[in-house]
Amino acid sequence: MSTMDAGSQAITLTEAELGRRVTHAPTRSLLMGAGLPARTDVLTFSPLRTRGLRTLAETADGPFHLAEELRSRLVIGELLNPVGMEHESILLDGATGEITTAFLFEPSDPRPFAPSLEMLLRFAAVTEELTGLRGRFASLAGRYGPRTAAEASRRLLALFAESADGEVPPYWKAAALIRPLALVAGPGTASGLALDVPARVLEQEFGHGRVVRFEEVDFPATLTHEPTRRFLRGTGLPEEAVLFHADTDLPLPTLREYFAQDRVAHPPAVLPAHCDHLIRLGHLVEENSLVLDGRTGAVLTFSEPEAALHPLNTDVSTLAFTLWLLHHERTIDEHMNHELTTDAYDQLAAAMIRTLTAVDPTGTLPGTDWHYWTHLFQDEAGGVL
Repeated sequence: MSTMDAGSQAITLTEAELGRRVTHAPTRSLLMGAGLPARTDVLTFSPLRTRGLRTLAETADGPFHLAEELRSRLVIGELLNPVGMEHESILLDGATGEITTAFLFEPSDPRPFAPSLEMLLRFAAVTEELTGLRGRFASLAGRYGPRTAAEASRRLLALFAESADGEVPPYWKAAALIRPLALVAGPGTASGLALDVPARVLEQEFGHGRVVRFEEVDFPATLTHEPTRRFLRGTGLPEEAVLFHADTDLPLPTLREYFAQDRVAHPPAVLPAHCDHLIRLGHLVEENSLVLDGRTGAVLTFSEPEAALHPLNTDVSTLAFTLWLLHHERTIDEHMNHELTTDAYDQLAAAMIRTLTAVDPTGTLPGTDWHYWTHLFQDEAGGVL
């Protein structure tokens, strides 16, 4: 059994527990000395406490034929992926100290994660510094915008590269390129919404003239949420983005008006009881209308085949950020010759969900049983990212 230091809550192993399974001297020293944290922002070593030190051969489910070099890899932890994603295990090579990851239901293809356990802890520590905007990222606290996000990304990537001799594993590269994007827009102190999204941020990303802004005459009487009206007038939304197409045939219809005028031949089985307060902004793929609640500003999807409403975003500011995030991720991946989507799609999806959740927790709120963005990010076959 592993032991726990009561002061630091570190997980340590005894010499007897390590035995001949871990012969790499620096790794043995760390495990018997300072130990491992039970949990960090992105990973956990708690399986060591609950299950002890096990080899991959002892742990993997099913009748897998493991390559000989994989059988002795030690399962020491798990990545803390967003809810709904498969758990990816952290593996230690006891002879070399190398750290890889693998899914236990398909362990034949481990992926590089860190050159050593010490480096892994450094990677996790600087990622936590970014999340809390402290330590080497403290100077960025209170600063927002594309330049701030780019600076945070540059610093994090440089710290990873310094620790890994320039070879940054895909998981940490995705973290460095995607997670700082949460700093693009600051809290909504001026807008009255969740975020203050400057109009120039959308114009720079989607192109001048490709952001649609609305006038008072475009709004139905049931759009009474004033911060939403101001945002749609002053900042607007992209006319077309990944998965989204705005309604440019103004004025904006309520959901009842839309089906009465434009989809009269294909009405849903039933409309929501408050459909006169739901304003259609556009559509997403798979027959999903994107609507906002004119009373609260909440943004939802209305699935026409299911005649069902699902929460999508807190408001139009976080909707705009999500569309910006999707578009910008594609720009990054194209610049990298699709390295992220080819080598680590699931890890990229996890980084995208974490980044969106950092500014808009809609997908994780109680009662949200299905969330369009979360579902689409995870759909590797659909190739959304």
